[in-house]
Order: sequence, then C-alpha cells, then structure tokens
Amino acid sequence: MNDDFAFVDELVPGIRWDAKYATWDNFTGRPVDGYPVNRVAGTRALCAALEKARDKAESLGFGLLLWDGYRPQRAVDRFLDWSRQPEDGRTKPRHYPRIARPEMFERGYVAAKSGHSRGSTVDLTLFDLATGELAAMGGGHDLMDPVSHHGAPGVPAAAARNRTQLRCVMESCGFASYACEWWHYTLTDEPYPDTYFDFPLG
Repeated sequence: MNDDFAFVDELVPGIRWDAKYATWDNFTGRPVDGYPVNRVAGTRALCAALEKARDKAESLGFGLLLWDGYRPQRAVDRFLDWSRQPEDGRTKPRHYPRIARPEMFERGYVAAKSGHSRGSTVDLTLFDLATGELAAMGGGHDLMDPVSHHGAPGVPAAAARNRTQLRCVMESCGFASYACEWWHYTLTDEPYPDTYFDFPLG
C-alpha cells in the first residue's frame, strides 16, 4: 500500500468497520475488484481527522462505523462495467429502487472518477456506544434515492436528528458533506486532490 496510506483501524482505535465492497453485501451483489480484505484504508491525514471525529462522537454518546474509505480506481471501473450489464433485480429493491443502473452515474450517486480513489473520502454512520446498535438514519448505505439526500423530506424526526449529529461531528473535524448521500464525507484539506490511486487494499 502507498506509504502515505494506512488501515484506519491501525491508527484510530475504537472505530468499527464493515467494508461493504469486500463482501457480497453491496449494490453489485458481490465482492468488488481491489478489496481483497475486509478493512478500510485512507490517507494518514484522513485517519488523523477521523481520530478527532471519533472523540467528538464519543462526547455525544456515539461511535463511528465505516463502510468505505480509499477505493481503488479498478473498483470504480468495475462499477461502470456492472452498470452496463442487464438488470437481474437482486440488489435493486434495497439500493436503487426507483432508478435504472446507468442513472446511478447520471444522478451523482456513483462517479466514474470517485473522491474515494483520492484516499480522503469516507462513508460512515453512527452507532450507540451504550447498546452497539446503529443509529437510525432513515435509509441504509448506498440507498441511491432522494431520501438519502441531506434535508430530504419524509425522513423520520429521530433519523433526521442523527443525520444532523453525524454532519456536525464530521464538519467540526474538517470534513465536507455531500448533498446526495448522508453517509459520504471528504476531508476539506485532502492531501491528493488531483490523484486517483489504483493500488489494491492489502
């Protein structure tokens, strides 16, 4: 792995993770190229900012659970290939119920050049430190639908509060939100703003 990158769990104790694209539990329905291990990586700058976010979340009674960080370009290329395949319906109800596969790119839910590939973007949520349960957010990771947008109407009040809590934590620790996805945050002072890496995790 690039010397300026690290596995988040090695530098930020207490963070939980479930690297969705290393598993069958993602919108493609299978493990994705570039994810040989179920771990989340990112730049060392990302890890330092996540350490601050972990502490801020803990002060509010929450922990952080990461779904993705650094994403090799080969994984993004796989997403593009998958979007051109015939629809089989396996993951559509959960991840893109109201759009067709190619619309994921047209509507900004997936990008052909992803900020994740620069190493300082993360997908994450909150969990309750007392119970270990994930905080209600009014929709899961990679639900490509307007309900996932910040400020979406119809989101239950508790979920809306949790989204706001996550946003406040992340923005106070140097991250910028993404309007279409409540779980997606990018370090505002990212060290590689113009570089899209393709080394695999591991």
